[in-house]
Amino acid sequence: MNLVETLRHHRLLAIVRGKDPVAALRTVRTLVDVGIAAVEISLTTADALTVIGQARAALGRDALLGAGTVRSAADAARAVEAGASYLVTPALVDDLAQYGVPVLMGALTPSEIEAALARGADAVKLFPGSLGGPGYLRALRDPFPEVPFVPVGGVDAQAARDYLDRGALAVGVGSPLVGDAADGGDLGQLRVRAAEFCKVAAGETP
Repeated sequence: MNLVETLRHHRLLAIVRGKDPVAALRTVRTLVDVGIAAVEISLTTADALTVIGQARAALGRDALLGAGTVRSAADAARAVEAGASYLVTPALVDDLAQYGVPVLMGALTPSEIEAALARGADAVKLFPGSLGGPGYLRALRDPFPEVPFVPVGGVDAQAARDYLDRGALAVGVGSPLVGDAADGGDLGQLRVRAAEFCKVAAGETP
């Protein structure tokens, strides 16, 4: 499944990061179960590669299951071997094209955006989005009208609406969506938050 086209359609990327690998796996499965099409497991998650592998086995080969916080080609190699079907970086990272999977590369400034595109990024993770907010994304749309941006960092439900209204391809959401679920928290509350963000992504009014 094409990552960019899926994000264009669903407009939401869930980011899982936690201290409990069992809870992290449950969180991933719950997010997919409620209809979130793209889920990223941060490599800072406890035993992240095992979580990725177990999630891949549970969800099947077609699930859009990515690895986040990829900071090097070595990180990428391990993640893809574990079962990641796309890579998400916090910054500019060289030599990722060799792995043959889509890359959502982190950048903030115009120069970094150009550098990410030169490195073969399929989309640009605007990070940390909270520094400039939706107004900054709107300013970037003029010089970069064709670039698919995915703001990440401090994206709550209202910010998600604002980013999507200003032309974001999708939004990446971590703690405002996942909360403490990946640390063993309540999955029922996770479902409630997920439903809210799915409505935002669908353009529904609160």
